[in-house]
Amino acid sequence: MAFNSRRLRLPLLVLIVYLLAPGSIPAAEDHVLKSTELHDAIVTAAQARQVQVAKIKTLFSSEAGKRALGSAKIDSRKIETAVSLLDDQELARLAAQAEKIQTDFSAGALNNQELTYIVIALATAVIILVIVAA
Repeated sequence: MAFNSRRLRLPLLVLIVYLLAPGSIPAAEDHVLKSTELHDAIVTAAQARQVQVAKIKTLFSSEAGKRALGSAKIDSRKIETAVSLLDDQELARLAAQAEKIQTDFSAGALNNQELTYIVIALATAVIILVIVAA
């Protein structure tokens, strides 16, 4: 009997389709995200990022922040642009620092001169982080 490759094509094709079909591998379903879960995760991340950007912008737009940036001759628009370019980890770290600085200043733990130095250092850090990332 001669080997006929045409007879094997259809069963082989059926076997391949069966193995590659989405329902044939149950373990793969564990890794699939529902679109609503993915959407919720994206919205949550975007909202967290907006809050962090707002914390940093609040510090730089305060009167003391504006004075500090002005005395260092740093353009506040460049800082705002640079803040939006930071990655999530850097942004979270700087937002936490900005919030602590504002809290300390409001509580009287920092004077104007100390706040000026800190704001200049923070602005410089933002610019350096963006330059390094680019």
